[in-house]
Amino acid sequence: MDYSTKEMFGRRSAPTVVPMFLATVVFLLMSVQIVPPAHIGVKVTFGFMSSSPLTSGFHVTNPFATVHTFLTKTQLLEQANHVPTSEGLTVDLDVAVLYHIDPQRVQEIFLNLGMNYANVVMKPELASAVRGLTSEVEAKALYTTGRATIQQKLKAELSKALESRGIVIEDVLLKAVTLPGELARSIELKAQAEQESNRMQYVLSKERQEAERKEIEARGIAAFQRIVSEGISPALLQWKAVEATEKLITSENSKVIMVGNTHNSLPIMLSGDTDSNIGSRTNKTPK
Repeated sequence: MDYSTKEMFGRRSAPTVVPMFLATVVFLLMSVQIVPPAHIGVKVTFGFMSSSPLTSGFHVTNPFATVHTFLTKTQLLEQANHVPTSEGLTVDLDVAVLYHIDPQRVQEIFLNLGMNYANVVMKPELASAVRGLTSEVEAKALYTTGRATIQQKLKAELSKALESRGIVIEDVLLKAVTLPGELARSIELKAQAEQESNRMQYVLSKERQEAERKEIEARGIAAFQRIVSEGISPALLQWKAVEATEKLITSENSKVIMVGNTHNSLPIMLSGDTDSNIGSRTNKTPK
């Protein structure tokens, strides 16, 4: 082979290497699969599903394989329902469901329900459970103390229907209830009447307590007066009179003390001014 022939073959092989290199790079890139955090993957190759799921992270697979990822963290499903009550009324009830899938059963979910499992099974089951429970209760129970009971029953119903399919129900919440206008007004009026009744009961209770307080106070005053009156005797009064007389005698003020002629008489004190007034009146008496 002469030099010209070698040069011809070299020129033909050079353009062939580049496409082969690019094909190899593309092949390697197609073999790399990355599963995001909080996800789990199901690998399908030529219509056959792999025996085990792919966890979060980096994976090297067949370049012709397809990886379907499922979210494993808590998800929210919201649904508006137009349902009847036991009285035959129709109410609008918004329900929220918190749920997550069981990572160990993701392949079962993929085979039986598919990627759109929420629309396939969760929404119909939720609508059926809500309609079945609201038809057994009155409308006022939907936004009074009956809400908690309904939520618990809904959670139990959905858990029974969905956990066997690999979907775990965390909680069920009643978000909003829209009642017929007349029923809503009647319930509001009833609630206002109950509040007014409770307020009047409080006022009456307070008045009764005040009356009891006054009665106890009156009994205390009467008991005090009775005890004081029983403790005051004639002998005590005479003794107090003697004490007062002794204090008057020792006083520096001019006075006249008149003592009665009986043992029951109390001393009477006349000051000096009183004596002068009496004298002046005597002098002015016409003869």
